[in-house]
Amino acid sequence: MENNTVITDNQKLLSENIIALYGKRSRDYQQINLYKDVNPLDWEDWRWQVKNRITKLDQIAQVVKLTPQEEEGIKSAKGRMAMAITPYWAVLIDAEDPNCPIRRQAIPTANEFQVGPHEMVDPCGEDNDSPAPHLIHRYPDRVLLLATEACAMYCRHCTRRRLVGNEERSETSSNNKWDAALDYIRSNKKIRDVLISGGDPLILEEEVLDDLLKKLRSISSVEFLRLGTRVPVTLPQRITESLVTMLKKYAPIWISIHFNHPKEITKRSKIACDMLSDSGFPLGSQTVLLQGVNDRPYIMRKLMQELLKIRVRPYYIYQCDPVRGTGHFRTPVSVGINIIEKLRGHTSGYAVPTYVIDGPGGGGKIPVGPNYVLSQAKGKYVLRNYRSKIYTYLE
Repeated sequence: MENNTVITDNQKLLSENIIALYGKRSRDYQQINLYKDVNPLDWEDWRWQVKNRITKLDQIAQVVKLTPQEEEGIKSAKGRMAMAITPYWAVLIDAEDPNCPIRRQAIPTANEFQVGPHEMVDPCGEDNDSPAPHLIHRYPDRVLLLATEACAMYCRHCTRRRLVGNEERSETSSNNKWDAALDYIRSNKKIRDVLISGGDPLILEEEVLDDLLKKLRSISSVEFLRLGTRVPVTLPQRITESLVTMLKKYAPIWISIHFNHPKEITKRSKIACDMLSDSGFPLGSQTVLLQGVNDRPYIMRKLMQELLKIRVRPYYIYQCDPVRGTGHFRTPVSVGINIIEKLRGHTSGYAVPTYVIDGPGGGGKIPVGPNYVLSQAKGKYVLRNYRSKIYTYLE
């Protein structure tokens, strides 16, 4: 990937907008020695961001004051799920606070190498529901297509840590790897909905993703396309006018974005989401409930409200899956139920997502929430509202 890319008029305009928002340089990255000499146009180049991800202990040590647990975790995290942090995300980290929610999601710790008794390699049972390579078919009318194993950043709570982290350097020549999956979708006329995820499909080069979307749109039975991504959060520079223009050819496409904490909603991520919304893409957020990150009702309420302000509809809160090495992130289920209790009636209904547990072993998403039906008899329901007042509904 080259640093000295040709800068188009649209890129110049975007850069000018960013400089107007942040000053001469984007955010305050120049205060970090690692980035003090970086040109603003390079900083805004998503390929530069990927090429310059933090992957080594001596690099991250220039950004944060590491704890012994973090040092041990970084040294032990090899191969899949090795540390990879975009410069953009690194600048958001609190250098002094080991409990910083941005930091905990990005920097490995020794806790990842402690495996609990109920943890699994494939907690959602995806491998058992894979009729073709890169394809998961669990629900009758929809499939999950895993387009890539690469992400901009490797989140430490990742459910697919068995798969992601294998950096594919030759994506442009690997389009045919989806042929068996596409053949399966063509042959099964009940499939009307395809979710493209990974890894992160927006980390693919545009011509590769363009080719995949074109092939999916050519299948007459496919009515609904979705993209699952965290790029607007971890690498918002990737949302370019060129990418958006390409995606618009295949509209409607619904985009699910993975936001976990209000600090992730920056001016730069808002620009990325605005570009997508302004181009007609409906945006939703899928949040993972994480201990010490977003497990307080006031934090989750703030996140949901801030999401609505940038036109991202809260969709799901996931119970953190029992994947190996993530026990330090998991909360009791009661914590999630309490969060929904503190959202319903206390903020806009648009800000109340569905709390779900992915049934271990392949059960799919199971909604969990407070019980508002106190009793039920023939033609009579006794209900409570968000203030615990009792009401009777007669049919």
